Amino acid sequence: MRERPVNTPTPTSAGDEPASVLADAQRILPDLIAVRRTIHRAPELGKRLPRTQQTVLNALKGLDLTVTCGKGLSSVVAVLDSGRPGRTILLRADMDALPQQEDSGVDFASQIPGAMHACGHDTHTAMLIGAARLLAGRRAELVGRVVFMFQPAEEAGGGAQDMIDEGVLTLPGGASVDAAFALHITTRHETGTVHLRPGPLFAAADLMHLTVHGRSGHASAPHHALDPIPVACEIVQALQTMVTRTVSVFDPAVLTVARIAAGTTTNIIPDTAEISGTFRTLSPQTRTAVGEGIERVAKGVASAHGATVETNLIESYPPVVNDADFTAFVTDAAGTVIDPAHVHQMPEPVMGAEDFSYVLQHVPGAMAFLGARPPGVAPEQTPDNHSSHVVYDEEAMAIGTAVHTAVALEFLAR
Repeated sequence: MRERPVNTPTPTSAGDEPASVLADAQRILPDLIAVRRTIHRAPELGKRLPRTQQTVLNALKGLDLTVTCGKGLSSVVAVLDSGRPGRTILLRADMDALPQQEDSGVDFASQIPGAMHACGHDTHTAMLIGAARLLAGRRAELVGRVVFMFQPAEEAGGGAQDMIDEGVLTLPGGASVDAAFALHITTRHETGTVHLRPGPLFAAADLMHLTVHGRSGHASAPHHALDPIPVACEIVQALQTMVTRTVSVFDPAVLTVARIAAGTTTNIIPDTAEISGTFRTLSPQTRTAVGEGIERVAKGVASAHGATVETNLIESYPPVVNDADFTAFVTDAAGTVIDPAHVHQMPEPVMGAEDFSYVLQHVPGAMAFLGARPPGVAPEQTPDNHSSHVVYDEEAMAIGTAVHTAVALEFLAR
């Protein structure tokens, strides 16, 4: 028999609705674990996830939902319509994996070389399937509609925007989504806890590619060449200084150079040196200012040495900004199915990125973190998302399913 997740209140009676939601989520947990492990064994990348899509479709069979599949990507949209006029809430799960080899050691590890569910999207998908089951079983209590958004290509490709373009926020008959909610699993926090904050939760993450152009020559006579490598090194240092001296600590930016490449051998000064990395920001103003600063500093340093630089800044995901009122609502709703003391407001955002941001540009909503740290493991020793060693406590999926369900029930009831 499975132990109850930590920080989980014991259901008091079948007639206690919040407790019954949690009890029902715990009852179907073995089914959700089976679905999660099926997806985990066969991870897929990007926009085309045919096996994952079919697993979702199979799991939704028998539920009274209107189910459609994407045209340009392997998405699934399932709509639960109560038949009574009311508001519409969207619940979202991402489904794609990461291009890395799994080293977790679990007995259901990825069977696909070079691919792994290292960010928990397999658990997100299973939890949303669980919420669809619980909410479909409560159709008689609902007024309005629930849209279940199963999304590919969160890790790369912006699948959320593609689904928006294909109409996920607009229902047949003209109804529109009124609010949206998503959960993101993490081992940073204890199982049975939920963590969120109003305002920015994730940062915008933009890409930076710089190419310094010099003049090649023999390594023994650098004065007859124009070496781009020390120019590139100086640009890297100057960019770090630019961030610390021009960006407010109260509206921060993180600029990371992750790759420098130049040359072919030891005795040739190359023509070019390449610099690549990311810059992450929380506001449109700082996002623009950092981009302009990269251009100014790179060109200025290169010019000082008689070199030139080609800059290519690529906008990626915007920041995830939680609506303050909806965040307060989610805090209350989550507190109906777990101990309210275990719903925490985060003191600061995470500087990673998430394409749920595109959904929140159109409708108010929020994303929250779901704690899933394996029991008995110290926080500082727990592999985090995007680690090839990450392992999630699957008991947390009952909590996530219950929170999804409670958010939908409470939103439509109000």
